[in-house]
Amino acid sequence: MDFELNEEQQMMQRMVRDFAEKEIRPIAQEIDKSETFPWDTIRKMGDLGLMGLTVPEEYGGCGADALTYAIAVEEVSRVSGSVGITLAAHTSLGLDLIYRFGSEEQKREYLPGLVSGRGLAAFGLSEPEAGSDAGAVKTTAVLDGDQWLINGQKVFITSGSIADVVIIAAVTDKAAGTRGISNFVVEKDTPGFRPGRDEQKMGLRGSVTSQLFFEDCRVPKDHLLGQLGEGFKQFLITLDGGRISIGAMALGLAQGAFDAAVKYAKERQQFGQPIARFQAIQWMIADMATEIDAARLLVYRAAQLKDQGVRYTKEAAMAKLFASEAAERACFKAIQIHGGYGYIEEYDVERIYRDNRLTTIGEGTSEIQRLVIARQVLGKV
Repeated sequence: MDFELNEEQQMMQRMVRDFAEKEIRPIAQEIDKSETFPWDTIRKMGDLGLMGLTVPEEYGGCGADALTYAIAVEEVSRVSGSVGITLAAHTSLGLDLIYRFGSEEQKREYLPGLVSGRGLAAFGLSEPEAGSDAGAVKTTAVLDGDQWLINGQKVFITSGSIADVVIIAAVTDKAAGTRGISNFVVEKDTPGFRPGRDEQKMGLRGSVTSQLFFEDCRVPKDHLLGQLGEGFKQFLITLDGGRISIGAMALGLAQGAFDAAVKYAKERQQFGQPIARFQAIQWMIADMATEIDAARLLVYRAAQLKDQGVRYTKEAAMAKLFASEAAERACFKAIQIHGGYGYIEEYDVERIYRDNRLTTIGEGTSEIQRLVIARQVLGKV
């Protein structure tokens, strides 16, 4: 097997890493502390093509493959989980749904503006009673003449209140179960659609996580995404790709924590020598290095399978599960190596630890990933 990145992927990795160090790292602590969304940075990312990496050139994107995209999410997340999750949700959820399932008219209307970095896309799936049980959606869409009348509520929507376009999952046929769910394109400022509060979170404070409300929200009939009743299938396919994104985000956060821990271990003096000379520290560093390497291989493999056009449900779940939990362990060890300094806001590892906590929850909890993997392995039993 060839584990080397091709020349184009290596160039993208260097470009994103350089941008992240120069443009994102200097603001990472401040946007977390002030809970400020970094619009200027997002627009600069759009100018570089990062906000439309996987979208074909005919719609204004870069036409990059899934592995290149995963590398970009990893490099951005290495310095800021907040910017990393904004990029990931915009691309693998919002844009991907429109590109994969939208009509040609929908693609040409929405994609060029969204990939520019001047606007964001979001996906409204989770509800107060529909989290891990995604099929329990209660938001409804009823056809009324040439418009859909949408009523319901969404929660925990990344970029929800600031997105230009939100893809909404809603029930169109209550009697059909999951085959009665459809997805709709809802533009901001649509009458009857209003954001609720932006949540105050443990981590990822420089990103926006919102409640969304729909009260007799009317959208045109042609804002149905794809075929009627195909929404559940559409978002399951989309979530497979989203899990690669979250795996890449966790990988970047783990790498950021690891880099900080190695640097600190070499500089911190105790008992007359750098703490990196102590076996207890060395073993933590060794475990971190090994698990991060393994996580990278899993994430990159899942992305490559997606690029090959073969099914990757199991591999995406494995990548997301292992990378997020390996990152949890790496972030824990990074704080342990820093000791008391790791617990204060002055050091990046405190923020990284908080940011990573979501990766074992978002796009399906670790428990759901284990369920997905087990079903893929065991089949019907």
